[in-house]
Amino acid sequence: MPGELGIDPLAAVRVIVATVAMYLVFVALVRISGQRSLVALSGYELACVTASGAVLGRTTLLEVPTLGTGVVALTTLFAVQRLLGRCRRSRAVRRLLDRDPVLLMDAGGMRHEAMRRARVTEDEVRQRLRLAGIGDPREVGWVVLERSGQISVVRASSGLDPALLTDVRAQAHDRAA
Repeated sequence: MPGELGIDPLAAVRVIVATVAMYLVFVALVRISGQRSLVALSGYELACVTASGAVLGRTTLLEVPTLGTGVVALTTLFAVQRLLGRCRRSRAVRRLLDRDPVLLMDAGGMRHEAMRRARVTEDEVRQRLRLAGIGDPREVGWVVLERSGQISVVRASSGLDPALLTDVRAQAHDRAA
């Protein structure tokens, strides 16, 4: 029974190293796959995230999971998350971890090149427009893929202050199909 609950110091260090490594790999993979990778999951994307969680969990708990390894792994995950949260205050770290918001559509229409780079389809933009109550594309001021992976819609009638786009990546050639 004690073996099922406890953890020796060497095993604790192995759990910490495995947990930090898996966390950093997971963050890197999410960064590479783009903002939308964990938002509005389809069935197959949910299966991938679930399987990723299982792999992450099993790897961090080593060969024989115990209550001790679980507590150490969970505590390590929270500690790394908190540490990265503090590091994000630095512009350089934030730039490394987060993608810039991307202008997907404006009054001139969809920005196809930006959408391609952000891995957002026209169908996803149209769906978001419908959810925002947009009945005519001329009502659109901006559609932005935010850092969080969510898509925000700003109506043209709301009075568009360009200062709200200072952190948004937008290039003139992004409209090319």
